[in-house]
Amino acid sequence: MRRNPRSILWIAVAAGVVGFLVALEIAARHYGDAGPVTNQAREVVLAPDSGPLLYAGLALMMVVLTWRQRFWTAGLAVGIDVVFWLVRLAVGADMNFGNGAMWVIIGWVVVALTRRTGNERMLLLKGAGLGMLLIAGHKTGDTWLLITSKTRPDVLDPYVATADHALGDPSWLVGQAVDASGPVGTHLLNGVYGQLPLAAALIALYQLRNVAAERRFPAHHMVRTFLTIGLLGPAVYMIFPVVGPVFAYGADGGQWAVANVWPDVVPAIGTPHPIPFDEITPRNCMPSLHTAWATTLFIHSRHGSRFFRIAGGFWLVATLTATLGFGYHYGADLLAGAVFALTVEAAMRSFARGWDLSSYRLIGYGSVVFVALLVSYRFIPVQMADHPWVFGPLLLLLTASVVYLYMRTTKAWEQPDEPAAPVERQESQQLLPA
Repeated sequence: MRRNPRSILWIAVAAGVVGFLVALEIAARHYGDAGPVTNQAREVVLAPDSGPLLYAGLALMMVVLTWRQRFWTAGLAVGIDVVFWLVRLAVGADMNFGNGAMWVIIGWVVVALTRRTGNERMLLLKGAGLGMLLIAGHKTGDTWLLITSKTRPDVLDPYVATADHALGDPSWLVGQAVDASGPVGTHLLNGVYGQLPLAAALIALYQLRNVAAERRFPAHHMVRTFLTIGLLGPAVYMIFPVVGPVFAYGADGGQWAVANVWPDVVPAIGTPHPIPFDEITPRNCMPSLHTAWATTLFIHSRHGSRFFRIAGGFWLVATLTATLGFGYHYGADLLAGAVFALTVEAAMRSFARGWDLSSYRLIGYGSVVFVALLVSYRFIPVQMADHPWVFGPLLLLLTASVVYLYMRTTKAWEQPDEPAAPVERQESQQLLPA
């Protein structure tokens, strides 16, 4: 029996994801912690770490269901959670919610395998897989951060901080502005920063709103790019470990900090060198994945309603402000994160629409610029700091060039193919007989 090539591709992707999760599980256990598979399996019974995340996964899964099925699915999930909540209350266990969402997703997988066939089975499995991947992506990210803190004892913050002089030390400037805004500005930005996954889920649900009616997923949607960014980004953390200014130069770094000067005093330019840091703080700054995700959210919100376009722009600006204002990132991280996001998004769109010369050109150029940014931060930060009026505009120009090429290329992709010019009828040279 011959298999459909697309089915073979999905089987290969599923096998790759399972293998990757198993590898992370083994690595996490090597460092004395439960891995993503164990943590996700525990949430079937034990109190989940994040109930909203589990329900966001359920919401994504429900895009393949009819409205009647969605109603009963949501009600069943809430009912199961109420039962778990009452049992935990009776025995004095940790209180949280979200188990119902996990049970219902698993239940639909069983239904798909035992009661559905053909396209209906595949659609249900894709929906359940999408919801589970959203949850697994969060667990995978936690494991990646643990691995970075355990395997990278030295961090490269002095290199990035020095290179950041060329950009005018934006983390220090925005950090002072956020402090001046008082608790109102701080709470607003903290809410935006922490609820980025929720905003992304809302945009994704808007994109996937017609799946149930059309009985198929769109060729490309935001969740694919989000998951790919979360999968590839931490690999760069291992190459370029950075903890961020609030840790390396602020109070949060404790005894490991170079100095407690953020955001009041910009550190002096010296000879950068790797510095040792604790085995707890994640090395998750280069590139800024919050910037990458917010950039992706902004891109996909452009095709939504006016409300979603405004919300996407607000979330991008507020996320960039929060990453700098809370001292989680340097300005150099944000540039790398934006270039990284555009390159990954271009690759995902090319995978959906087909590859051509424009795809290779855009992805290749974005990759070259991304590598060039990292190499310059690592090997010529002093020269960059000594000549800020040269390297500052150059860094911004390189980033802007990727943005421009992405906009020009994707605009051409979205234009419908022009119909072929009609062939002019040639008059016959022969006269018809009378």
